[in-house]
Amino acid sequence: MKESKYHQISRIVFLFLGIVALGCGRAEQGNTRETQGEVRGEEEAILTFAPEVPPPITRDYPTKVIVKLDVIEKEMEMMDGVTYNFWTFGGQVPGKFIRVREGDQVEFHLRNDPSSKLPHNIDLHAVTGPGGGAVSTFTAPGHETQFTFTALNPGLYIYHCATAPVGMHIANGMYGLILVEPREGLPKVDREYYVCQGDFYTSGAYGESGLQSFDMEKALDEKPDYVVFNGKVGALTGDNTLKAKVGETVRLFVGNGGPSMASSFHVIGEIFDNVHVEGGTLLNHNVQTTLIPPGGSAITEFKVDVPGSFILVDHAIFRAFNKGALGILQVEGPEDKLIFSGQQDDRIYQPEGGAVQSMPSEEAKPAQPLSKEQKLELGKSLYISTCQACHQADGQGIEKAFPPLVRSDYFASDPTKVADVILHGLSGPITVNGKPYNSVMPKQTLSDQQIAAVATYVLNSFGNKGGEIRESDVARLRK
Repeated sequence: MKESKYHQISRIVFLFLGIVALGCGRAEQGNTRETQGEVRGEEEAILTFAPEVPPPITRDYPTKVIVKLDVIEKEMEMMDGVTYNFWTFGGQVPGKFIRVREGDQVEFHLRNDPSSKLPHNIDLHAVTGPGGGAVSTFTAPGHETQFTFTALNPGLYIYHCATAPVGMHIANGMYGLILVEPREGLPKVDREYYVCQGDFYTSGAYGESGLQSFDMEKALDEKPDYVVFNGKVGALTGDNTLKAKVGETVRLFVGNGGPSMASSFHVIGEIFDNVHVEGGTLLNHNVQTTLIPPGGSAITEFKVDVPGSFILVDHAIFRAFNKGALGILQVEGPEDKLIFSGQQDDRIYQPEGGAVQSMPSEEAKPAQPLSKEQKLELGKSLYISTCQACHQADGQGIEKAFPPLVRSDYFASDPTKVADVILHGLSGPITVNGKPYNSVMPKQTLSDQQIAAVATYVLNSFGNKGGEIRESDVARLRK
């Protein structure tokens, strides 16, 4: 049946009104998301170096937030005796922590230090717009660029340099975190810390001393020499250990700058009560290990119930103990034996074939005797690459796990005990400097010369009394 002209016109008008209504609905929805209240006043953002975090935002309205971030290329330590020419946001790795509120209008200034050799920019994953701001912030040395964005989506976001070659700029340390707090804020906690993982590709192997340069071939093969928290081996140990007290709640803002390795973030001896999955609004509970992709993040929250040293690791575990992705949260306060008793029994158990663990060994090769000075130099390098992950850069060890080497009374009366332990390994309970330890140290696959060198280094470091171990001493112990 042929449609009348009247019905044709009516159908067209109805269709047009429907399209208009749908468009208005979308516009209204978009405006609701974009405005989120009137922007009132302005303030300059408080920026902090890791592991510190700016204070929570207490205002209940959006404002104009001015962020000023400097790009600085500088040589810094990757670990004791190893330096690297880092490219940084703010002068450290990771870059400074930025904290704003959902709905804030952010006026962002990127300033490239005149001493820089290269142009840089910034891609903030919190930005809705081309390149996350990268196309608006290409900044030559000695220049400053500026753009403005509205923080539409709450969450924890990575930022990084996106100047070509992008991977190289990130691999040299150009990444950090920006938090967009939800309008209602985050639940109150007692402690907040900033931890950001990154992988580094150096011309020399892990622990090789001196100034190291970036190795593009290793980066392309995704074979990092270092995987570290906060830009350096030991950045969260020793004097930089994170602190908390029994009964407190801890929030960790955790990022992964990459550029290549995913992080399996875990705190040994703790369970995350809450995890903001991938830094967003989805909450997961009672989590042991959370996966953080390169260019991603997570917010973890937990209450500390008992005292002790809680070790932060990438649970791709060789990265923690052999490449640097290790930190410590030191918790002080009263014990709770119902939650954790500590060791209640220790007895000998030797099943068939039971013995001290050992690493595969190769036949030692003869070498020319070294002077004491040469031993100290070689020993330091070996300590960094072999011993430091457990005994720490400052020789303090890890309480109840790895005994200290600082002014150690364990080998004070017999210096050859250092070489003997390196050579044969050690298991079972011992007492060092008045404190009990009970763990296993596997014997090391080192030559007589190498063992003599690292033992001599330990004897002459960390406040110990000095001395020298000869290759012949090690050969005698080996027999």
